[in-house]
Order: sequence, then structure tokens, then C-alpha cells
Amino acid sequence: MVTRTQITLDRELHRRARAKAAELGVSLAEYVRRLVTADLTEERPRVGVESIFGLGDSGGSDIARHKDEYVGEAVAALRKRS
Repeated sequence: MVTRTQITLDRELHRRARAKAAELGVSLAEYVRRLVTADLTEERPRVGVESIFGLGDSGGSDIARHKDEYVGEAVAALRKRS
């Protein structure tokens, strides 16, 4: 069973969608059906919690170890300019 659905698109989006449908050789309705089907059936990769453990890892930066030294150098440089 199919259900008729009505959507509203702004003129530019409608024009571009019709052009894309024509490029594919299908109707606008078929183009929209394909997009909805693809979006709803697309396998989205599941990301494990372990992927966040490396967040913020700079890959070797020493900023955390030497932050006080770097801040001191920045303050000294500002004082020299003043």
C-alpha cells in the first residue's frame, strides 16, 4: 500500500531537485522516494565509546607539561612591548 504525501519546497530547491531527477532520468517523485529510502536504510557506523578516549590528544604536543613556562614567556613578551 502506498500513501500520497505532499511536500513544500522553495523555488530554487524545487528547480534543483527537478534538474537532478531529469539528469537521473526519473520523475521528481521517484527522486524523492529514492532519497527517503536511502536515508532510512543507510547503515550508520556505530562508534564505540573507546573512540572518545583519544579526544584532545595532540599527538605529541608538550603544552600540558610546559604550560606554565609558555604562559610566562607570553607574559614576558607582552611586558617588553609595553
